[in-house]
Amino acid sequence: MPLHRLADLTLTLPRVLKRIIVLAVDASLCVLTVWLAFYLRLDQWIALSDHSAFRPLIAALGSVALALPVFIVFGLYRSIFRHSGPASLMAVLRAGAVYALLYAAAFTAIGIPGIPRSVGVLQPVLLIMAVAASRALAHAWLGGMYHARLRAAPARRVLIYGAGAAGRQLAAALSGDRDMQVLGFIDDDPKLQGQVLNGRPIHAPEKLVALVSKLEVSDVLLALPSISRRRRNEILDAMLAAQVSVRTLPSLDQLMHGKVHVSDLREPDVDDLLGRDPVAPDPALMERNTRGKVVLVTGAGGSIGSELCRQILAAAPRTLVLVERSEFALYGIEQSLLALADGSSLAPVLADVGDARRIDEVLARWKPDTIYHAAAYKHVPLVEANPGEGLRNNALGTHVLARCAMRHGVADFVLISSDKAVRPSSVMGASKRLAEMILQALTADAVAQSRSTTRFSMVRFGNVLGSSGSVVPLFRRQIRSGGPVTVTHPDVTRYFMTTDEAAQLVIQAGAMARGGDVFVLDMGPPVRIVDLARRMIELSGLIVRDAAHPDGDIEITFTGLRPGEKLFEELLLGNETEPTAHPRILRAQEAHPPLAQLEAALDEASRAALNGDAKQVRKTLHALVPEYTPATEHDA
Repeated sequence: MPLHRLADLTLTLPRVLKRIIVLAVDASLCVLTVWLAFYLRLDQWIALSDHSAFRPLIAALGSVALALPVFIVFGLYRSIFRHSGPASLMAVLRAGAVYALLYAAAFTAIGIPGIPRSVGVLQPVLLIMAVAASRALAHAWLGGMYHARLRAAPARRVLIYGAGAAGRQLAAALSGDRDMQVLGFIDDDPKLQGQVLNGRPIHAPEKLVALVSKLEVSDVLLALPSISRRRRNEILDAMLAAQVSVRTLPSLDQLMHGKVHVSDLREPDVDDLLGRDPVAPDPALMERNTRGKVVLVTGAGGSIGSELCRQILAAAPRTLVLVERSEFALYGIEQSLLALADGSSLAPVLADVGDARRIDEVLARWKPDTIYHAAAYKHVPLVEANPGEGLRNNALGTHVLARCAMRHGVADFVLISSDKAVRPSSVMGASKRLAEMILQALTADAVAQSRSTTRFSMVRFGNVLGSSGSVVPLFRRQIRSGGPVTVTHPDVTRYFMTTDEAAQLVIQAGAMARGGDVFVLDMGPPVRIVDLARRMIELSGLIVRDAAHPDGDIEITFTGLRPGEKLFEELLLGNETEPTAHPRILRAQEAHPPLAQLEAALDEASRAALNGDAKQVRKTLHALVPEYTPATEHDA
């Protein structure tokens, strides 16, 4: 067997088996060095089994019996021989010295008939030299093969986009990385192009496609943390033709202070998939209903609820009450918020918003100034399959919570609504529109009776990127597993917003409420889901397999619209909107039935939900929300 194959086989053996082999080698060296010591003393080779005048076998067995326990005690079999160095050599010398004293004491000082006393001195010296040589040989042979293996492993050949401070720090961090080899930089600045930075050339962006082909580049690392989202998006678009995997550094406000690390690299974030820059939040609006107040968030463990909690804590409320009916979700959000509390107290509460008695207890105990109602069932197909629960949680639960808030004098109540509430085609959308109408009707009734009441408002927006129901994590998992990436329909479009931006706008919208307001967030242009899928595949350095590229890497397949799903979502029932103090927040004017009529129908809806009568639930929803047009027919 060739030596390199033997080395490969040895490196792959289990640790226990390797130690047994080394023990056997050392035992063999004990025997060999005793035999050699007899030769040096007698000037002739004698058999170990010779019993005529000498007893070499006793000397050999004595050597094994003394050496192996001493070597074990000194840890000679715990070290990794391919990494052995001066420290390992010193351990061999220390163990050898102890062994030499014991062996010489037995065979030289005391003496055993048939074994020359000089063997007790010669053999330990020979054994120490042999053991040390065996360790050095293992280091040279196995260590060399191990490092050759590492060098032979194909390192990812990368270019860094950005020759500024972040790019330089990233290149320095990668200098000792075996998995990535930095070939050069790309930068938009003409003054830097053609220069050399730390031995690596700086290229113009227009040369990227040619460089990828010429240098066999596998990745481009985007080290431009201070650029706008729009500019980052333009650069990512330009990279698509290069067919390379793209990884980025977070924006400056996400990077920790100090040097850039390799661990900061990540796949293009959901923020990078949007083509517009967020508007910086207005501190006055962020704090108006939160700073120094008792704030309650329902659905605190959900995607929007948890981000609301983080944004509210940044405004330093007196107490943040976390209402959640999932014990696991409540525990998770409380643990994640502890480090952010900084003087604000947290109150985790297990409760169902539809349980009036329990909600009354909670509001009486904590006396919140502001409620953000984020608790809802939002997954359209699941709610479609369970219409009674969707109605009970989303609409009837809102009614219970709103009535309790009025009884306990809550100043502000903000409902997190959905674009699916506009001309709904699903139970989820219809139940959210009904929740909006309940708050509008309660406000109108209080105004008509000249009663001061809780200021109700609702904030309507589309899909939140990165949330539990978002397509982005799903697409990412599908790409990593080799596809296919599944899209419901080639023409389906959605509005998208990042979680933190949505939460900030919800808080600011609630601060501008006058009562009964329907706020609509400007989410920019809608995004075709198939374009989002294609973009994510291409930014992974892969090719979409289609008619034009039959040998591509990942296919996009269309599965058909799910129950209750629409091709297009809207944010407004009509065109009547007015601007607010925030450029991304509009106030809509929308009609609703009177409270008495609404609550009478809610009683009927509650009975249908309680009885599990899905057909009656949908019938009641249609009566209450005339715009509700089911996308699919359902059985009773």
